Amino acid sequence: MQNARGWMVRKAPWLLLAGFCATAQPVLAADYQQSPQVDEFIAEMTRDYGFAGEQLVDLFAQVERKQAILDAISRPAEKVKPWKDYRPIFITDKRITQGAAFWKQHEATLARAEAEYGVPAQIIVAIIGVETFYGGNTGSWRVMDALSTLAFDYPPRAPFFRKELREFLLLTREEQVDPIGLKGSYAGAMGLPQFMPSSFRAYAVDFDGDGHINIWTNPADAIGSVASYFKQHRWQPGQPVVSAATVNGADVDKGLTVGLEPVKNVAELRSLGWTSADPLANDLPVTAFRLQGAAGDEYWLGLPNFYVITRYNRSVMYAMAVNQLAELLVEARGNN
Repeated sequence: MQNARGWMVRKAPWLLLAGFCATAQPVLAADYQQSPQVDEFIAEMTRDYGFAGEQLVDLFAQVERKQAILDAISRPAEKVKPWKDYRPIFITDKRITQGAAFWKQHEATLARAEAEYGVPAQIIVAIIGVETFYGGNTGSWRVMDALSTLAFDYPPRAPFFRKELREFLLLTREEQVDPIGLKGSYAGAMGLPQFMPSSFRAYAVDFDGDGHINIWTNPADAIGSVASYFKQHRWQPGQPVVSAATVNGADVDKGLTVGLEPVKNVAELRSLGWTSADPLANDLPVTAFRLQGAAGDEYWLGLPNFYVITRYNRSVMYAMAVNQLAELLVEARGNN
């Protein structure tokens, strides 16, 4: 049913076992009944976290194993698109227009988040825009199905997804929401900002003060939660994200960062032929990278705030897309 917060809730589902059993949907799936792995998991949740074993048995009786999820996560990774092909996926007129509208609609909330957490409104909006098109595509898989399928039937990452399943059950108990009713991505990412359950419990906030955290249908909580995530990952207020660079000489490639961790500082890169377009401290650690742009190779220095964005999604191109979308959203706001 829908309550005043606008999302799926059962009345005290984790407190009233009898009520849960009485209102549970008809049991159509038996994919995880009599599973030794599930029995072990239920025993852990009962022993370590105080869940009622009978209640969890009833819950898992409703959970379905999804072969489509296993197919998706097992599919060989596609060849990484170059920046000139990746950028147009996220930097579009529609995403900019709708982002400016989202910003205008939630202007007061975004201003408060920026004031409280030090994270610019445009970065928050850009994250939500890249992740779910401002809530337009938050995922259609039941989170219980997704996490259970990956926890019990995908051995390569079973420990990770088993932990996320545990975190998911804990958050549904804390927030008093129906674990069967919540939906997300095929990997269990949830809501407007696509938080995994562990991120939800670590960083999500009740930004509208209604006593519950709802990142599925409540933009205020989603906005505050993104800002909270960035602050706790050491976003530096008022500081830029990237600096364009020019390069010269035979040692340029020696400056390129392997991975995302900034292992060289500005002075070291300068000795390898890198020159920043902006005045940067010599001892500042930066991520140095090259992108294949539409007009040729682009060289960039990722600053500390760039690294923070990569903590949200470990991809240089993702962080660049978020930053450039944010810049275009500021421009669109100024033109309106």
